[in-house]
Amino acid sequence: MLTVRKLLHVAETTFSEAGQGPARPVRRVAGIAVIDNPCAGRFVQDLAELFDFGRTLGDRLMPELARLLGAPAVSYGKAAIVGVNGDFEHGGALVHPKLGKPMRAAVGGGKAVIPSNVKLAPAGTPVDLPLGHKDEPWSFDHFDTWTLAVADAPRPNELVVIMAIADGGRLNPRCGTTPITA
Repeated sequence: MLTVRKLLHVAETTFSEAGQGPARPVRRVAGIAVIDNPCAGRFVQDLAELFDFGRTLGDRLMPELARLLGAPAVSYGKAAIVGVNGDFEHGGALVHPKLGKPMRAAVGGGKAVIPSNVKLAPAGTPVDLPLGHKDEPWSFDHFDTWTLAVADAPRPNELVVIMAIADGGRLNPRCGTTPITA
């Protein structure tokens, strides 16, 4: 079992954009886990321990995020920041193979690929967490980004894992809902 140093929950409700209020505000919530990286400082071929812990984190955090959102989730996304003694693949191992299942369970579906981002960086570095519609991958109105950071993480031998859901897309979208072909 990996060690969790801290868990954070972030909630944001946006009431207007560009001076215009939408029909209703949009709420986003994120769960952030700061964990020790058991693979830091060395090459590890088998990252199964991180795959499994991604699933464990999702099982632990996603029901709480769904409760905090307070409305049905329509968008989702995930991200990881790997401390500088780690390897990019350590973040990928947490967010890709097994984290998706508990995220989809918590949002009641999830036909679309869960947008994600992983980066290697020092403590305090923000990550741009992409959000997209849970079932409609081409819903331009739901293409969004939420920039998140933890001031003291990741430390060199840590990983930050972030899961986010939202009850709507961008406020006052004007780019269309279907792809435009040239």
